[in-house]
Amino acid sequence: PPAEPEQYTSVMFTESLALQGLSASIGSVGDAYDNALAESIIGLFKTEVIRRHGPFKTVADVEFALMEWVDWYNNARLHSRLDYLTPAEYETAYYAQNPLRRPALVNS
Repeated sequence: PPAEPEQYTSVMFTESLALQGLSASIGSVGDAYDNALAESIIGLFKTEVIRRHGPFKTVADVEFALMEWVDWYNNARLHSRLDYLTPAEYETAYYAQNPLRRPALVNS
């Protein structure tokens, strides 16, 4: 086993990336450069919620603000890369054009 948990890179994760034709963004000693996405989202949250609507009195207030923001971010925000649709509208339109394929049932 690795000496430190952060030094562990999942073999299945790496295989999944390879199957999709993607390269792992792992540097030396398991430092993942893909943390940049998470840090970017955290920065957005801090800018859009914490700084604009704070200070908050309790941790519960911050958690509630986080849930509201994540719901808005995932479902209601207009996104330029989605032709100014919300992610929910874009997903609905996608599945209307590409119905889910169901596996054939096999009688045994």
